[in-house]
Amino acid sequence: MRNPSPAAPTAVVGGRLAAIGRFCFRHRRWVLGFWAAVLVAGVLIGGRVFEGSVAGASSASAEADRGSAVVAAADPVKGTVTAVVDGKPVDDPAVRAAVQRATAGIAALPGVSGVQDAYGPGPGPAALRATDGTASLVAVRMAADASSAQTDTVTHRLAALDGAAGAHVTVGGDLVLQQEVKKQTEQDTRFGEMVTLPLTLVVMVLVFGGLAAASLPVIGAVASVGGALLAMFGFSRIMDIDTSVLPIATVLGLGLSIDYALLMVNRFREERGHGAGIAAAVERTAATAGRTVAFSGLTVAVALSGLFVFTSPVLGAVAAAGVSVVVIAVAAALTLVPALLGFAGSRIRTPSAPVPDEGFFSRTVRRVRKRAVLVTLAAVALLMAAGAPFLHAEMRSSGAAVLPTSSAGRQVAEAVDHRFPQVAAAPITVVVEGGAKVAQAYADDVVAELPGVSGVRAVTPVGDKVSTVDVLVHGDPQGDTAKRVVDELRADRGGLRTYVTGGAASVVDFKDELMSRGPWALGLVAAGTLLLLFLMTGSVVMPVKALLMNLLSLGASLGALTLVFQDGWLSGLLGFSPTGGLETFIPVLVFAFAFGLSMDYEVFLLARIKELTERGHGCVRAVELGVQRSGRIITSAALLMVIVFAGFALGDMLMVKQMGIALAVAVAVDATLVRCLLVPAAMSLFGEFNWWAPAPLRRLHRRFGLSEHVDLPEIEQPVIPAQAQAQAQTQRERPERPELVGSGSGQAP
Repeated sequence: MRNPSPAAPTAVVGGRLAAIGRFCFRHRRWVLGFWAAVLVAGVLIGGRVFEGSVAGASSASAEADRGSAVVAAADPVKGTVTAVVDGKPVDDPAVRAAVQRATAGIAALPGVSGVQDAYGPGPGPAALRATDGTASLVAVRMAADASSAQTDTVTHRLAALDGAAGAHVTVGGDLVLQQEVKKQTEQDTRFGEMVTLPLTLVVMVLVFGGLAAASLPVIGAVASVGGALLAMFGFSRIMDIDTSVLPIATVLGLGLSIDYALLMVNRFREERGHGAGIAAAVERTAATAGRTVAFSGLTVAVALSGLFVFTSPVLGAVAAAGVSVVVIAVAAALTLVPALLGFAGSRIRTPSAPVPDEGFFSRTVRRVRKRAVLVTLAAVALLMAAGAPFLHAEMRSSGAAVLPTSSAGRQVAEAVDHRFPQVAAAPITVVVEGGAKVAQAYADDVVAELPGVSGVRAVTPVGDKVSTVDVLVHGDPQGDTAKRVVDELRADRGGLRTYVTGGAASVVDFKDELMSRGPWALGLVAAGTLLLLFLMTGSVVMPVKALLMNLLSLGASLGALTLVFQDGWLSGLLGFSPTGGLETFIPVLVFAFAFGLSMDYEVFLLARIKELTERGHGCVRAVELGVQRSGRIITSAALLMVIVFAGFALGDMLMVKQMGIALAVAVAVDATLVRCLLVPAAMSLFGEFNWWAPAPLRRLHRRFGLSEHVDLPEIEQPVIPAQAQAQAQTQRERPERPELVGSGSGQAP
């Protein structure tokens, strides 16, 4: 069989990114070794990040959290382990004896500061009896310095009661809930990775038509996830990282890494199809697709940086972890992928011909252009209708409901709420700095008189100078009535220093922060995005259009989130029980992540259109060619991203499920309706005005533009000797005989 003619040498490509690609190609063994070390460290060290995470980090600026801190300072305990003893009458002698033996032994354990059951003296134990008399509670308070091992010992001792005297025992409490949240989050993260990576590999084999090219994005993604875990572990040493942050950051890193590597490998194949050698194709890929990856990473990082404006520790941790994950994904694409191409480039199938200028996407653009006004109006109307359900969205603090119904901690929490009303968490708790008498007077004079308050359940002294007042309200514990009562209690404090806490107060605090800091965060993201796109395109029209289109696709995602998780659409199929609202910080995270990912695809498309424009194509033709040449890869990247997000949405944690569904919808809508229809239609309407900017800004762009654009030198085609040309022609016209395959010198006989 003929040996392929070697690709002709090509002139060196200028630019910083091309230089990075060239360096990593030439020193690929060192680069691969570095990323292998990152992966190993990420697995061995970064994998411990779940151990150091915090389930429900508090904010020093929120009144509800400050009140909880005051109570904790007055009565320092680590938390409570609670057991529900169910299925037998509370006063059954055998059950009573078994429970009292267990509590006596637990009270003597190290780390235990107190034990309560339903059989002690005084009125308190009566509250630990279920209203139907067939269940009781055992509550174990753990000391502030109790270790996790000591908490586990208590949990096991209580669980050993199961079956004693025929009673069924379920162990929960806030400490057990925290551990279950960590464990379930880690399981969902591992499950998401195991599901998505094989599926993405299969899809990429279909996209590239070969295993060599398909495996590179997966390898890059795995290395990036290792680096992301290592970065988050480092952050967990210096700040509280909420457990819910970890899968969110992981799914972002996984999706972006696959997207970026896919773009790089696709451009490499394209350059090889044009006749470039492996080394030349790598540096040309780094100069073009690498530029797109760098800009995309910047836009995603800017979108996530808006979260730094908020004081909520959850949002701050997401911002820190998310930005670091983006940086790692970009670094892997610009360094690891060129190195891998150096190893596997010869085994990656080279396209037999460049991407044709005519095809499905170019024809779609022409059809859209003929009806640009109609398509624009229809797409905008559809996206606005899809986002309309978010207008009636309710924010909630779901508590134990974030765990699956099979969770023991959730089962105990729900049993306490429904069967033990005297010890269930009150919708509103007011922390009063004062003794019990002062707190009681405040409860009688201020709290009981408020409309919407159904009663004051208890006034409890926590310490010498701190008491709590449990306030009951009519209707939904986190509904409008409860929120109004929170506002009124904060408006009239009865001349005392009080802190209004509880689930309803936490929701009010978060909404207040969202209203006060949200516009600043939105302004920061919008300004940063507009600036980056201007520096990339030199236009003021394109960035504004991109911003508006991304907001439309984001609205559709939030509308779908509301329909599914608040209104309960498809809840049976997705395996969860609606809580009547969305977790408080989820819409903010969806905005930041979905906005960044939408800009990701915007940059993919605009970079190609801008490149074609700078090569002399008019606006109309540049849009046709840009969509034709990038449409397939954008669609493939979106499909892979949807697979990643959907894989994580299959987990059991409600917050992870909400993020997965919302981001999958956002990417699907953006890559289809927005990029294939709305963007071409809008660009057709604006024509050459797409690239307009005032003269001063044009001069500014010429001086400070970040396009990193380089003029790619023409690829020199190899000169084939006349005899070789004749033999090649003969081979094309007449099939080779089997007995001659592999023989001969490649010269004419």
